[in-house]
Amino acid sequence: MGSGPGRSGQEPPAEARKGRSVFYQGTVAPKSKNRTSSALRPPRTKGGRRPPVKVKSGRDIPVLPIAVLGILVVLAIGLIAYVVYNNRPTPPPQTVAGIPCDQLEHTQVHYHVAVQIMYQGNVVDLPANVGISGDPAAPSCYYWLHVHPANNNVIHIESPATQTFTLGQFFSVWNAWSRAQGLPAQPLNATHVSTFTLTPDQTLVVYIDLQDGKGPQAYTGDPNSIVLRAHEVITLEISPPTVSPPPSFTFSSGL
Repeated sequence: MGSGPGRSGQEPPAEARKGRSVFYQGTVAPKSKNRTSSALRPPRTKGGRRPPVKVKSGRDIPVLPIAVLGILVVLAIGLIAYVVYNNRPTPPPQTVAGIPCDQLEHTQVHYHVAVQIMYQGNVVDLPANVGISGDPAAPSCYYWLHVHPANNNVIHIESPATQTFTLGQFFSVWNAWSRAQGLPAQPLNATHVSTFTLTPDQTLVVYIDLQDGKGPQAYTGDPNSIVLRAHEVITLEISPPTVSPPPSFTFSSGL
């Protein structure tokens, strides 16, 4: 029969063995790679599972103390802001008609004028504390023209120097004080006296009594221009009814 390699026990030629050797070397390389990768794997536990991989981390940050500290800082800032806001100096009321509001009452010039507003034949009292700002028990300031509750319908004129004051200036102070209290405006003109509005059939009659023995005298000019004088009695009468002469006024002892 033939002499091919499958039929004879003879060794193949050297060149054939060399080629076969190269083939074996190529098949061995993956086995070495598998051994390397398996050597890097962590060992299995008894149950056949690999232990969890531990991830390294930096030093743990104490979150709770930092959060508490942050809250305390915010609260401290809020408290400081609240104290500063509530203790800020309160600006004094604005000057009205050239009359400021001072912290103390002045004694250099001090006199009194009575004002009577008559409506439907009756005297309507001026509100107490007109021109006195703040808590009546501890006022923050006094306008130079103001009213003390102990003296009904009496304007106290208390200024640091001699100056001419008018009834119109007092009404301006009264109006500013009233609006600051959230109360209605207090005008004085041909159709308004304080909160009273004159109807077409009503008129404003003005009397001035200088306490000089002549009694009340009718005044026909602008009531805003009436100059305030010591112990003067000014009557603003909304007529009708007409009350003539107007009620007399007696100043309390010490005024």
